[in-house]
Amino acid sequence: MAFEFPDLPYDFSALEPHVDAQTMEIHYDRHHRAYFTNFTGAIDGSPLADQSLEQVMAGIDASAAPAVRNNGGGFYNHILYWNSMCDGGSAASSALASAIDSEFGSMDKLKEQLKQAGMTRFGSGFAWLVVNNGKLAVTSTPNQDNPLMPVADMQGTPIIALDVWEHAYYLKYQNKRPDYIDGYLEVVDWAKASERFSAAIA
Repeated sequence: MAFEFPDLPYDFSALEPHVDAQTMEIHYDRHHRAYFTNFTGAIDGSPLADQSLEQVMAGIDASAAPAVRNNGGGFYNHILYWNSMCDGGSAASSALASAIDSEFGSMDKLKEQLKQAGMTRFGSGFAWLVVNNGKLAVTSTPNQDNPLMPVADMQGTPIIALDVWEHAYYLKYQNKRPDYIDGYLEVVDWAKASERFSAAIA
């Protein structure tokens, strides 16, 4: 299949003041686009070019080519990251809200776990809310790995993605990663997350 670089689902300034427009523009149009370009170049003419992005991710083990693992992960992870946020945030469906209460005790306690996962990820990486064996769980991955990959400590279907690479926040927050995560949590698109949750447990 032919991979395409997706449009950003909102304007660069849509998530202000939590995610600033300059960071959004550089992050999307330089970092994300570079992952896409390098990934499609790495798989051009190979059998991977005929797979879906999720299939490629699910096949990445320790023997995978770094160009595919790093750039493919970066391409996939950023698509989910952009689609984990929206202007002003949104509300979870009753099904997702119920699952969050059941698994974590409350939305606030889930947010605490996500923040902790993002803060304790040493160096660069992502924190995730996933469906693992039919239940919600919080995990994190280094660099551009993700929970679809067999190399992940916890595999699962990603519901939301939190990018904690410094380029995601440094222009506005400098080294204050906790403040960035607090801002991110203000704009999470729980409605879209609800759709991914419903699909994952179907």
